[in-house]
Amino acid sequence: MELESHQFVSFFEPEQAAELCKRAIVETFPDRKVLFDEGDNPDFLYLVLEGQVEFRKYISPNEYRSLAKAVPNGYFGELGILDGQPRSAQAVVCEGATLAKIPRHDLMDVLQHTKGSVVIRLFSYTIQRLRESTEQYVKQQVYQDKMVLLGEMLNTVIHDFKSPLSGINLASGMIKELHPDEETVEWCDLIKAQAQRMSAMAEELLEFAQGNTVLNKQPINLAIALQRFEKLNRVYLQEARVQLVIQATDVMVNADENKLMRVWQNLVSNAVEAFDGCGGSIEITAWANGKDAKIQIHDNGPGIPEAIREHLFEAFVTYGKRGGTGLGTAIAKSIIDAHGGEISFECNGSRGTTFYIRLPMLKRFPTS
Repeated sequence: MELESHQFVSFFEPEQAAELCKRAIVETFPDRKVLFDEGDNPDFLYLVLEGQVEFRKYISPNEYRSLAKAVPNGYFGELGILDGQPRSAQAVVCEGATLAKIPRHDLMDVLQHTKGSVVIRLFSYTIQRLRESTEQYVKQQVYQDKMVLLGEMLNTVIHDFKSPLSGINLASGMIKELHPDEETVEWCDLIKAQAQRMSAMAEELLEFAQGNTVLNKQPINLAIALQRFEKLNRVYLQEARVQLVIQATDVMVNADENKLMRVWQNLVSNAVEAFDGCGGSIEITAWANGKDAKIQIHDNGPGIPEAIREHLFEAFVTYGKRGGTGLGTAIAKSIIDAHGGEISFECNGSRGTTFYIRLPMLKRFPTS
């Protein structure tokens, strides 16, 4: 955007606005450029013309907590300019940014010759921004506290799971040896696979709480992986009176199959819960599209409530679900992001919900 049309400049009368633009220094900064650190003396007011700037608070060696972001048409650094106190946070550029820097002494000089009504408007807007930043910080603090509590709880759950899961695996193995017929072997293998999934799910929750998604990537065929997913969920879906249709071509991706299973499980389980016992259908398709593998998960349910659509992929966002944690779609997004992919959705109340997943595709099939 042009400096002359920036909202900060628009607060002033034409003469003062022109003077501010004349004294401003327009610069373009690269990604991750630190504009100032916590404790630095204030020297400039910054107007954001392009890109974004993140504000972070130092909490421990090499660790920062994000506080807020400034976007185009926003500005920052005015408090230090007005009271002369050191900067209270670090400002770092996100993905490159073009900023207009107004030196402190120039801004104060212009303010000295500005009408009181203009100053009042400027201060009112500054107070509004402070309220919004405070609210955002409180939300982030609550989120951090929840994640710490979740991590502590999961550590206990994983420890307590080890003994009963070992017993389940041992028992299913003994039954398999005593009754080696095909049907019994198949059910015992399913029991073992589901027990392993329970352990993996708890571990994945712990990774999410710690903000660290660990991937064990291998070349996998999406068609085969989806067939395995259907087999693991066959009984669950039959009891819920939900029909699962899978249409997948042989598409190879370099991915963590267990993690992808978790993504599909979370999205399918959400759809099943939305059916609320009335039954329905879910269709999963996978195909190659240029350099990408595309996965589409469509259901004919009632759709995602309008109230949570904007924040669907954020943690602890849920609506009207008995026992819902609001973590399913957040975990799904963290897994897809870790694979270098993308996930999005489209919702139409009369035609259900469709999730779209993109993953980088292997250039060729692995040869033996």
